[in-house]
Amino acid sequence: MTEYNAKDAEHLHPLIHSHVPSEPALRVKALETLLVEKGLLDSAAVDAWVEVYSDEIGPKVGAAVVARAWCDDGFRERLLADGATAIGELGIQGWAPNHLKVVENTESVHNLVVCTLCSCYPHRLLGIQPAWYKLEAYRSRAVRDPRGVLAEFEVSIPETVRVDVWDSTAELRYFVLPQRPEGSEDMDEQALAALVSRNSMIGTQRDLPIETGGA
Repeated sequence: MTEYNAKDAEHLHPLIHSHVPSEPALRVKALETLLVEKGLLDSAAVDAWVEVYSDEIGPKVGAAVVARAWCDDGFRERLLADGATAIGELGIQGWAPNHLKVVENTESVHNLVVCTLCSCYPHRLLGIQPAWYKLEAYRSRAVRDPRGVLAEFEVSIPETVRVDVWDSTAELRYFVLPQRPEGSEDMDEQALAALVSRNSMIGTQRDLPIETGGA
């Protein structure tokens, strides 16, 4: 039997816990395991839903819309004029895009989206909303102090740039078309889509570095 060493145990304890999932993840896994054991759930079905939300319903859909707008001026104009109809051209269907307004970031304008009442959000384009989007602190302060909120996301907006805040509702949801990064002129749509982040389509990110892109 291996001899117990208190110093080794003290060193290993934080190391072991650093590899343990967070408490919510543990709860979800325990619940999934229990349901599978009782025959009420199929693990393959869970994996399929995760894939759908990550790849089909998640922010990759919105990123593809942004990339098309960057590459096709005609599509960009139609997107800004009638977001729902333009998105339909790409085969994106569902209730969420039916009442959608697309707002464009420019050199002189930055757009920020919030839902002051609850957490209305274009799920079909961006997937599940981040936890901070639902917090009362974000919902109230984004309207009162948008520059301060953006600063907390490490986004500094010059005074020469106007910040427009858009309040999403159940009837009308907003989607930000970020600026195309400099130096991306030779990139194709797929590569451009990989640069687009979820936060940039909400407005809590402005610049999209080519080196660290990702939806």
